[in-house]
Amino acid sequence: MQFYAAIVFAFFSLFAGAPGGFAQAADRPSDLSEEERVHFGDLVDVDVLGGFEYDWRGGVNPDGNLDISEGYTEPIYALCRSEAEIAADISRHLGKFLREPKVVVKILDRSNRAVARLEGAVRTPTRFQIRRAVRLRELIVMAGGLIDGASGEVLIFRPKDSSCKARIISAAANSPETGPKDNASQMTNIKITDLLSGKPGSDPVILSGDLVTIAKALPVYIIGAVANPRPIYSREKMTLSRMISSAGGLSKDADSSKIFIFRRSGIEVKSIEADLEKIKRGETNDENLEPFDIIEVASKGGVKRKYPPVMANEQAADAARTSPPLRIVE
Repeated sequence: MQFYAAIVFAFFSLFAGAPGGFAQAADRPSDLSEEERVHFGDLVDVDVLGGFEYDWRGGVNPDGNLDISEGYTEPIYALCRSEAEIAADISRHLGKFLREPKVVVKILDRSNRAVARLEGAVRTPTRFQIRRAVRLRELIVMAGGLIDGASGEVLIFRPKDSSCKARIISAAANSPETGPKDNASQMTNIKITDLLSGKPGSDPVILSGDLVTIAKALPVYIIGAVANPRPIYSREKMTLSRMISSAGGLSKDADSSKIFIFRRSGIEVKSIEADLEKIKRGETNDENLEPFDIIEVASKGGVKRKYPPVMANEQAADAARTSPPLRIVE
């Protein structure tokens, strides 16, 4: 879904039926930026000049209204509206019992707005506080680029109403030309090869609240008498002989006739024994490996292990890490 279409400034029919007369205000085009509109998490100050009774400071509740509990008889809708629009609404409301009230509305703090997150197979998973238009490719560069474990896919999850731009895009999707569509969360899958080749639609604008995940390839582990024991990530099926080559080949003390593949099947782990020399001579099949297989190349004179090896759980390690660093994009 090309949700990043060029409709950022089309502020029309956005919140029809919102309390406090916002439907009429939202129908008018506006050139206000995302930064100038009220978001969830903002600290908003309302100053009614000449007194203190109706002054207020706080945030926006889940319904999008100012979280005012006293002094106002009707809700004041604020989400994705400008300071001037909110002030005009409050003036109309207070004008029912005050003479020509003067109202000033200010966004005092924007630091608690939703952030975009870039996680997965990048060098530095990062949270981004977005204050200008930014695309996927730029955020990947800011996060240090891709790592070898990238599977080749990017998943972008956009929660419902995660930002004002997302609401604008949803409103446009419900235009008379396209027909009504459900304003729901969205998931988009992008191929990294398309992104690198510049294919149209592969480098979308990333919005506040988006969760961008660079998918990781599933590892196959190789240990024992090889030049470079390590987990190897592959985007396609690999054979045993190719895996050994990817690990730098056999070491000098390797016993090429005693190679063991440990493969988990349910709660059990089975062991497959292979002989690299027979594979090279075509006397036996070159075993196709599966994700999370553990290949152990025995050393000459070594004893076959009694229990299968246990590798570190990378997902548990990821979960134990602290929250990614925050970077401001402005």
